[in-house]
Amino acid sequence: MKRILITGCSSGYGLETARHFHAGGWTVIATMRNPTAAPLEPSARLRLLPLDVTDDDSIAAAIAAAGPIDVLVNNAGIGLFGALEHSPLRRIRDVYATNSLGTIAMTQAVIPQMRERRSGTIVNVTSSATLASFPYAAAYTGSKTAIQGFTGSLAHELEPLGIRVKLVEPGYGPTTAFTANTDVALADVLPEPYGSHAAPILAGMAQPALFTTEADVAAAVWDAVHDRTGRSHFPAGADALAIAAGA
Repeated sequence: MKRILITGCSSGYGLETARHFHAGGWTVIATMRNPTAAPLEPSARLRLLPLDVTDDDSIAAAIAAAGPIDVLVNNAGIGLFGALEHSPLRRIRDVYATNSLGTIAMTQAVIPQMRERRSGTIVNVTSSATLASFPYAAAYTGSKTAIQGFTGSLAHELEPLGIRVKLVEPGYGPTTAFTANTDVALADVLPEPYGSHAAPILAGMAQPALFTTEADVAAAVWDAVHDRTGRSHFPAGADALAIAAGA
């Protein structure tokens, strides 16, 4: 039975992806910082493990506890919205530590076992912001764009070893907690003259014509894992698909 480890399963895309693969017959190792608060019920095919992707010891413990895995989904991430001028550097460092370095560290941790078996898949969840930029997300977009380049290079590096590396690029998910993991108030990062310019953008985000759901991302991850055509990019959600089609 195939085994998949997914990071960032406490809510949103990670949670739905864990449910999707479990329903599809996979053994799922769902990881998050605090498994006791997870809206998932452990079972014979569903394990919950603590994991902080910014902590080397936490990564090592989770990989050891998980045992052999066929697929790693690097989904854990945090958002940051606001004018770069007023975004606290400590928060920007947190974003890169999780979104960029956390993904790299988790990938590095699973390569040895996949190399030994000459089999495995790594799926990195980024963002449609890497396909078409938008304002007030410079630091966040940079953290995800770094993983686009990382994934493209690594795919070439690991292909001869039987390891596939894929990208899933979700659009805007209004039902997710994009900036929930933050102590930065929106008013503090969008003072004038930025606030007036940002107002219509925020209004549009409140009522998007096209958007991405958790189910969209889970389905895209499923497609990426099962793909055997060599395709590397999997936009997820109506808005991401529209952006990719126009790119």
